Amino acid sequence: MERKITKRIRIGNTGIGGGSPILVQSMTNRSPEDFPGTADQILSLEKAGCDIVRISTPTPESTGIFRYARERGVKIPLVADIHFDYRIALEAVKAGADKIRINPGNIGENWKIREVAECCKASGVPVRIGVNGGSLKKSLLEKYGRPCGEAIAESALEEAGMLEDCGFSDIVISVKSSTVEENILAARAVSARCDYPLHIGVTEAGDGYSGLIKNSIGIGSLLNDGIGDTIRVSLSADPLEEVKAGREILRAFCMDTKGGVEIISCPTCGRTKVDLFPILKRFREQADLIDTGGRTLKVAVMGCVVNGIGEAHEADFGIAGGDGCFSYFEGGVPRRRLSEEEAVPFLIGRIREELESHP
Repeated sequence: MERKITKRIRIGNTGIGGGSPILVQSMTNRSPEDFPGTADQILSLEKAGCDIVRISTPTPESTGIFRYARERGVKIPLVADIHFDYRIALEAVKAGADKIRINPGNIGENWKIREVAECCKASGVPVRIGVNGGSLKKSLLEKYGRPCGEAIAESALEEAGMLEDCGFSDIVISVKSSTVEENILAARAVSARCDYPLHIGVTEAGDGYSGLIKNSIGIGSLLNDGIGDTIRVSLSADPLEEVKAGREILRAFCMDTKGGVEIISCPTCGRTKVDLFPILKRFREQADLIDTGGRTLKVAVMGCVVNGIGEAHEADFGIAGGDGCFSYFEGGVPRRRLSEEEAVPFLIGRIREELESHP
């Protein structure tokens, strides 16, 4: 697919839009007063491949997390999530936030928007306009009758216009709904009307099962349209799961620039003579710990040789089940037989050998 080229916005040590790689985001869920716990979580997210982390800052005191996180060694951009009180946005900028997220539905009068815009412009800090279906202005709800995609899009574009009137244009826009269809319609509407980079994802999507399905459809549909510069897979789960899911979605579109081990596996059928699922689980747990140095390696873990060597012949490495054993193959060519106990250690070993010999 061909990506829409949007305006490039600088955020911390990286950029959003303008053809830059699509960035994966998540959000901390520790108490705003728990600086050590929040910093620990950010460092874990960074290690897992997260590109940007957003932090709730409900009080002026909570903005101290930005200084503290840098002192702890956090390198990725950090975003202050601001609601209701514009003064907290000003404090967050002073404390070192790399981006400010404001919600048009609750930030208040236009003069408050101007205060935020002038502060961010002076400090070179971009603003993300984040509109959700559940926080629309009363006037838009009266106009459209419900929080539909068009209403969400209009709210975001109105807010962008206010910032532009202040001479500010370092803007990122997100328009989200918990309804997949409205989410897609809103993002398409904004993309058609402006060139600001878009943050996409389905909000309040649910747990790691239903939420992952909704986000895969919502984010995937927009990526297939060429829309989206940064993504968050919103889940009622550990934020690390959001990062893993985001990277997997990008990998599915061949857009993941951080690489990793891409696993190809089959659902099994009556031909399967090995206990594949626990073997696959063990392999994934170990593969997730491997730093591929930006490379993407395709590894097949298949139930039988029909699906294995046949359908997964493009895998860099693979194993296919036999009668209580596995056939190991590379590039579609069988190389040796392995017992069930040998399969995972051997496969992990071959991946590490490949990375060491061809870094």
